[in-house]
Amino acid sequence: MMRSDKHAEFSDQQLLENYYQDGKAEWLGILLPRYTLLLLGVCMKYLRNEEEAKDCVQQVFLKAITELNKYKVDYFKAWIYMVAKNHCLMKIRDKQGRQSVEIKDHHVQTTDELLDGNPHIEKDELLSRMSNALEHLNDEQKQCIILFYLEKRSYQEIVERTGYTLMQVKSHIQNGKRNLKIMLEKKREGENKNR
Repeated sequence: MMRSDKHAEFSDQQLLENYYQDGKAEWLGILLPRYTLLLLGVCMKYLRNEEEAKDCVQQVFLKAITELNKYKVDYFKAWIYMVAKNHCLMKIRDKQGRQSVEIKDHHVQTTDELLDGNPHIEKDELLSRMSNALEHLNDEQKQCIILFYLEKRSYQEIVERTGYTLMQVKSHIQNGKRNLKIMLEKKREGENKNR
């Protein structure tokens, strides 16, 4: 199977076009992990529960694979965001057993401030920033975060898969999350200075 870190030169649009041309799931295997943390952040905003959010990310990816087989998507980032948002709202509605009223973003906060927490940043802009920040993590942190959040692997499973020690795995996840937050804060500070 193709690995996403070896195919960074492909844009999202190129990966989608390749998938639509030859139907090989490997292209989606490169594309979807790029959005793991972004979707986790979206799901955490709405559900306010990390375990439920992780489950939702998996369900959104499965839904994306099914839907992408049925019709062509032109703007993947916006489309996957809406799939995640709608999935979360349906879960909330099912929990409440009644029609769900859309939750306003300023009422919901993410756990451990993985997202930068600034309610003034547009959602798509935040998603873009998270995607860019993820690409700047070192390989170890990026790999552990993807395994932990996307594939829902336990610490022990990540140890077995990567060969890192348990302490290294925990450290890579913790440091990766912290580095993402730092990168997002620096970008925001830089923009505030330019205003």
